[in-house]
Amino acid sequence: MVHKPAICTMSLGRCFAGHSLAHKLDMARKYGFQGIEVFMEDLVDLTLTMSGGSTPANQLAAARTVRNLCERRGIEIICLQPLMNYGGLVDRRAHIHELEDAKLYIQVAHCLGTDLICLPSSFLPSERLAEDMSVLVQDMVELAELGLQESPAIRFAYEALCWGTRIDTWEGSWDLVRAVDRPNFGICFDTFNLAGRIFADPASHTGRTPDSEQAVRRSLETLVSTVDVSKVFLLQVADAERLSSPLDERHPFHREEQPCRMSWSRNCRLFYGESQQGAYLPARAILVAIVRGLGFHGWLSFEMFNRRLAETDKGIPEEMVRRAAMAWEKMAMDVPLQTEASSAPAEAKLSAML
Repeated sequence: MVHKPAICTMSLGRCFAGHSLAHKLDMARKYGFQGIEVFMEDLVDLTLTMSGGSTPANQLAAARTVRNLCERRGIEIICLQPLMNYGGLVDRRAHIHELEDAKLYIQVAHCLGTDLICLPSSFLPSERLAEDMSVLVQDMVELAELGLQESPAIRFAYEALCWGTRIDTWEGSWDLVRAVDRPNFGICFDTFNLAGRIFADPASHTGRTPDSEQAVRRSLETLVSTVDVSKVFLLQVADAERLSSPLDERHPFHREEQPCRMSWSRNCRLFYGESQQGAYLPARAILVAIVRGLGFHGWLSFEMFNRRLAETDKGIPEEMVRRAAMAWEKMAMDVPLQTEASSAPAEAKLSAML
């Protein structure tokens, strides 16, 4: 069992800024990335050139196109994401509509050739989400059962966003996974979201929660002692920039409609180990706990949002994947990771030697 490098399509440049999926995949291949998370935004972008636009039929056709693009480059599609704000709705009629959306995601996943869909925790306003967690559990059971009826079965990886409304910690997501209790319903760990809730506070002058280091230590000790590694379906990696001033209503990243940590996430994530750019999260400690302590093997995927990705500079995809490749090399040594020679991005090795 080895650890393999992957990256999200969105992390190589946003499609609305003119960064084509084909070019981003070319750059991923050039720098040795073996796996890709398909961000739904990139897939929908392909439908905009089709008659009728983003219809379900066109989304399925676009998924087949994406699969072909990846197969020609020898890149594996490791998941489709995100199935956003799913489950726990107070309005049960609205749940019927989101269930139909989930069914389309399942079809898209089949067309992509992947068996994994990622679900972030909902960040809808609290009045729209049931306080009774059994509602969310039952919605996820229903979703998991849909996945089990498929051939091959579709798996779901649930991730706690650090600004989630009802679930904002890995402990909350793990409780949900245990309550759903289905073989195809597991957890996605994300170094940014784990640290972003208990270690970091972008609204604070210090950039940290009051007991940041102790909170991380306690949380990781609990993680290693309680989580079943077979239920860890994906490990995502990102660090983040410590801001020079609190992200309050006066900050340029502030958005009235977004929780503070969400605004920070959209603008300030970094690749692993980019301390020269202000990275300060305990990403290494989290990775050591999950990889060494828990014994996780498989895909480690860079999911990096940043304001730079929305710029139109044509060199952004290569810039981002080069940074990701160098981050992989550093991470492989720091944790350390078990890698095959073919899984180590070759260009990063060259860059590190220069």
